Amino acid sequence: MKVNKGELLTFGGHLEVFRQMLFRILGVTIIIAIVVFYFKDTTWKLLLAPSEWDFYTYRCLEQAIQTIGINFRFEKFHVDLIATDLSSQFMTHISTTAYLSLLGASPYILYELFRFISPALYENERRYSVQVTGIIYLLFILGVLMSYFVLFPISFRFLGTYNVSAKVISNITLDSYISTFISLTLIMGIVFQLPVIAFFLGKMGIITSSMLTNYRKHSFIAIMLVAAIITPPDLMTLVLVTIPLYLLYEMSIQVVRWIE
Repeated sequence: MKVNKGELLTFGGHLEVFRQMLFRILGVTIIIAIVVFYFKDTTWKLLLAPSEWDFYTYRCLEQAIQTIGINFRFEKFHVDLIATDLSSQFMTHISTTAYLSLLGASPYILYELFRFISPALYENERRYSVQVTGIIYLLFILGVLMSYFVLFPISFRFLGTYNVSAKVISNITLDSYISTFISLTLIMGIVFQLPVIAFFLGKMGIITSSMLTNYRKHSFIAIMLVAAIITPPDLMTLVLVTIPLYLLYEMSIQVVRWIE
């Protein structure tokens, strides 16, 4: 890394630059965390919205089904969330704030990391890295939105209202709700990296577009199995998750074909 043109940093200089970068990232993350923590009502209104019976996704599905002439409406449901420990609500608020602040600061974190390593890259590598990093982040956010608007609300509706007997009452803890919410968002964010993984595998020559095309039917079955694992045993949820995952597979084919 260079400080000025023609002047190279020593190992200690690199450590100092890295330390300053970490302090800036920490500062931005803390500021976002304070904002998220302070606006508690707005934050938790958004977090708990998928647990409501009239969530945006349900209304959209109802309108889509009604446009084809079928009078369909989701049944109303209500699931109470409880806190079993004295400090559970406060600690859940803290942990959720930390997760949301990292998610909110992630563009700045990526910027700082790229700024740190960019002096060691050639110009073409720098442009290449910006494009790949942008695509990775965009796909991750799309996965998070997919989880928030589709996977998690339908999963919560099914699992929260499912009971083996009328004598058994489900009391869902706040910790369970948030842990499931975070787990599903991270899983979908990672699963949506399929085109990026295909890009690197194609660059290394491990896969080809013809190979992906020939195994399209097998891949569709595998995608359905993955969707069945990460979703509740509900046909509608399975279809809603399988379609975007398969579109990502088709996108991967085009990415590898572009590399070739």
